[in-house]
Amino acid sequence: MYTSPDANLTAVQRGYAAWLWSRRRGVVAGQSASALHRAKWVDAQAPVQLLYEHRRPPAGIHTWLDRVADDEIQAITGIPVTTPARTALDLACRYPLVEAVAAIDALARATRLKVADVEAIADRYKGHRNIRRAGHALTLVDAGAESPRETWLRLLLIEAGYPRPQTQIPVHGEYGQLVAVLDMGWEDVKIALEYEGDHHRTDRRQFNRDVARFEALTDLRWITVRVTAEDTQGGILRRAAAAWSRRTCSEGGKIA
Repeated sequence: MYTSPDANLTAVQRGYAAWLWSRRRGVVAGQSASALHRAKWVDAQAPVQLLYEHRRPPAGIHTWLDRVADDEIQAITGIPVTTPARTALDLACRYPLVEAVAAIDALARATRLKVADVEAIADRYKGHRNIRRAGHALTLVDAGAESPRETWLRLLLIEAGYPRPQTQIPVHGEYGQLVAVLDMGWEDVKIALEYEGDHHRTDRRQFNRDVARFEALTDLRWITVRVTAEDTQGGILRRAAAAWSRRTCSEGGKIA
């Protein structure tokens, strides 16, 4: 497969090229499979991942040999690719926890992935290295995450001991109109956390919409903690704790 040296290839194009390099014998796997399943946030510059027996692949291709059943492979535009469930298991086994959960969140959002299907495949490989860590990662998957940073924020809250936050919470106004869909939070106590990318600051129209949106949420008695890339973990947790302190009482956790 030939292309211009200065071409910006997508992760999908690179996956196809790597499969051709394998003489059409490899199976696209890992994050490369996620890209073919149309998951977002896959790094197009990262090495392509193939299930293929080759100890010295060229630069830009990472191979490994592993057991894989026929029902764990499907064809996408004629290319053999691990199914979403098998892809999720490989991600859970091969990446650190937060990175793995973020990747599986994106895969689940792009497909109809069910964690139960991944767990069924994991049962086939109980002696596989890192299978216990993979099992823990799967318990944390949530297709409601719209970015890796939202996944990171959700896991930070869970690790800090908060109840698992609900994602993509719809909030309706007095007359039933949709006011907002919140990134994550706890509907019973009306506390939300919103992760705001740069576009919330640099896009003037988005900034103005945000102002009106958060005023409406305040009127509906929601406490919203707005998080950006500049916030530290400690700072985020202090603000979350302050929100809970304001909203709940020590005797039963009712709305104040």
